[in-house]
Amino acid sequence: MSLLFFVGQCLPLARLVQDGSTQKPIDKAPEDCLNGLAPNGESPLNKGRAFLSNRAMTRASRYASIVPGAVLVLSLMGCTTGIGHSQGEMAGEVTASTAILQSRLTPAGLIEDFCSIPLLPCGCRGTDGVARFEIATDPEFQDAFMTEWITAAPENDHIIKKKVSDLQPGTRYYYRLVYGEETHTVDIGATCTFRTLDLEDVEREVDFVVVTGMNYFVFHFFPGPPNKSLGYPALQTIEAIGPDFFIGTGDNVYYDAFPIPAKTQGAMRSVWFKQFIQPRYVSLFSQVQTYWEKDDHDHRYNDSDTTGDKQPSNELGIRVFLEQLPVVDPEEPDPLTYRTHRINKLLQIWLTEGRDYRSPNGMEDGPDKTLWGETQKAWLKQTLLESDATFKLLISPTPMVGPDDTVLPWPYTGQPKRDNHTNPLGFNHEGEEFFSWLDANGFLDKNFYIICGDRHWKYHSIRPDGFEEFSTGALVDQNSRLGRVPGDPESTDPEGLITQPYIDADATGGFLKVQVRPGQAGGSATCAFTLYDENGFMLYETTKIAD
Repeated sequence: MSLLFFVGQCLPLARLVQDGSTQKPIDKAPEDCLNGLAPNGESPLNKGRAFLSNRAMTRASRYASIVPGAVLVLSLMGCTTGIGHSQGEMAGEVTASTAILQSRLTPAGLIEDFCSIPLLPCGCRGTDGVARFEIATDPEFQDAFMTEWITAAPENDHIIKKKVSDLQPGTRYYYRLVYGEETHTVDIGATCTFRTLDLEDVEREVDFVVVTGMNYFVFHFFPGPPNKSLGYPALQTIEAIGPDFFIGTGDNVYYDAFPIPAKTQGAMRSVWFKQFIQPRYVSLFSQVQTYWEKDDHDHRYNDSDTTGDKQPSNELGIRVFLEQLPVVDPEEPDPLTYRTHRINKLLQIWLTEGRDYRSPNGMEDGPDKTLWGETQKAWLKQTLLESDATFKLLISPTPMVGPDDTVLPWPYTGQPKRDNHTNPLGFNHEGEEFFSWLDANGFLDKNFYIICGDRHWKYHSIRPDGFEEFSTGALVDQNSRLGRVPGDPESTDPEGLITQPYIDADATGGFLKVQVRPGQAGGSATCAFTLYDENGFMLYETTKIAD
């Protein structure tokens, strides 16, 4: 359990007493809140003095917002109202004119002690209340505007989510949560931020990170770094880098983590809670906007498809994913999770859906078997043809080049792998057809590259026809493994036809950073792909120059 989390329970950021336009901050936290105890019986406030200066603590109790990125971003509980938002805030699916903002109301200072024990199920109940977002173009919230009040209720897991529209392109926005039991007395959350995308005629440097494999259980159960209660070290590394945005390619949580898989709605919701309450997530997402895909482990279970009675069901997996992340407008009746974003003149990204429309994994491979579904596949081809972005990046939850395993690893040893486009018994026919289409339409000369998640090792691979793929590897060190190399008889490339400029020599967590830059002094634009370990050590980098 994070010490800073407990301290955060008892440092309200502000209380607003709404009397017309008057807003009055309180000067100190109520004594009954400050007297709460951490699991070891020590006052969290006293313990927290080792981490927080008196000046910082004074500022936390007097002001309605904090310096972005400061440790006090973890002060997420409103002791005045008895309601908190312990998972912080998150901005997702940011475009040039819209963004989806999300939070969740929870009890102030109330969390089951066994949440820090990964062997046991964890459930932090949400709490009823109301909330809305305050949004402005300056951190002092001059000329701010508010969304309407949203009711936090059990049916939506007490999640507060709103798509905000009519924003200005290429603009830094600041937002914070205004929340309480009722609208007349509320608390104000920490200041968070996002930046809208540029218009498609703007040339601007942009960098972002891509991750996968955020396995809470293996991180907290197995030996690892100090301060594990803060969360994954790679998140701190990413925040220090300061990317424009963060992409989770799937396996954002693991419903089937050993030994107690989550099979019900309540259990699945608690898996997300345990993940996102980790302080390094809260801090990172307060400053860096997000885009999300899902894969098997945050859909149902390992190598899941849409069929079968094994729990959780396909329908429940889809519903909980849409509920727990800012991916689609909550008011959209028929949302799609495959989409493309034009970042600026130099870059367009495609985010595909690999679970909802796939044929059964066990179906014989051939022209009728599809991972994407015919509608998504037609959309992907059409939008690729329409794009005039300098660099075109397809971000796939699963690999398309590999090589990958042909047989599932432990604990599924002996079973053939049928999950992705590289697997001969999986969806290889569709994958080869797509690469043939790319080749026929000249995409080798259109600065097209693939980024994939899913695989627990980092690599850069090149097919014999020249198309390239970068694997992000697992974010978490304890969830990493050594991968398959070209020529490995147990790989999807036993003949060694794939060229691999890089593959992890040691099992290590980490992520991929992508940086797109305009041409300098009349030169061509560039796209750099850099693989890091979880502590920020650069493992590999290659830079592509636009044709």
